[in-house]
Amino acid sequence: MRPARLFVALVLAATAALPAAAQAPADTLGRIRAAKAINVAFAGDSLPFSFVDKDTRPAGYSIDLCNKVIAGIARAVNEPNLKVNWKIGTTAERLAMVADGRAELECGNTTPTLGRMKGVDFSSMVFVDSSGLMVRRDAKATRFGELGGRKIAVIGGTTTEARLQAALKERLVNAEVVRVRDAGEAVAMLDAGSVDAFASDKLKLVGAALQSRDAKALAVLEENISLEPYAFAVPRNDSAYRLEVNRALAQVFSSGELQSIFGRWFGSLGPPSGLLLSLYALNALPE
Repeated sequence: MRPARLFVALVLAATAALPAAAQAPADTLGRIRAAKAINVAFAGDSLPFSFVDKDTRPAGYSIDLCNKVIAGIARAVNEPNLKVNWKIGTTAERLAMVADGRAELECGNTTPTLGRMKGVDFSSMVFVDSSGLMVRRDAKATRFGELGGRKIAVIGGTTTEARLQAALKERLVNAEVVRVRDAGEAVAMLDAGSVDAFASDKLKLVGAALQSRDAKALAVLEENISLEPYAFAVPRNDSAYRLEVNRALAQVFSSGELQSIFGRWFGSLGPPSGLLLSLYALNALPE
């Protein structure tokens, strides 16, 4: 074979061997347009961010923001009657749904991490909280360091689990970590006295206390374990889709809608913190 023909043959063979993903970039908007539907994974137990309300519908701060995002996507695909398929799941389950294509958007109180970015991308930040501990008052623990010899529940697979383990090691606190599936299970164990504390994001702890038989028997410690910024998971390697998600969020952050959404879910706790206001301002991106 002549050298020129050999070169062409090698190039064609190498091109054919490339993964399909390298030849065809993700087209999430096209998939949504063709289906006339969007699949949205959400948390069912993360009051006041994402939960199932008394009418068995998704509700919460994150859900309100996601509904604005969904409306923006509907405009982008020119489908005013876009159907929304809500899919409930734990943090790990929601991220898996987005990673393998069962969902195009994830709505909850999910912290972006470098590890999670191996499977999904994330939107602009939508909130920032801190993680901490809710304890039984009869445990007589007012500080993290007083939980030695106690049992601490934490939802498995969350960033709080990893940061709790690191904090226990760093502060030399010999407590037993008990993995649970969701906040409801943790609160039930607190009520039964089978655990002494529950580690989670602080606003989620406040919401979880409402599920207790006796919320007055529980208290949230002032100490923080970590800072927890939130964002929505979206499919990897689809910048066009992520742009539409962030465009919709920027429009909310730069309008009066944000004040209404924040007030609905957090108004009783006072105005947004300086850190949260800065997050909103930084993500109110101009067109």
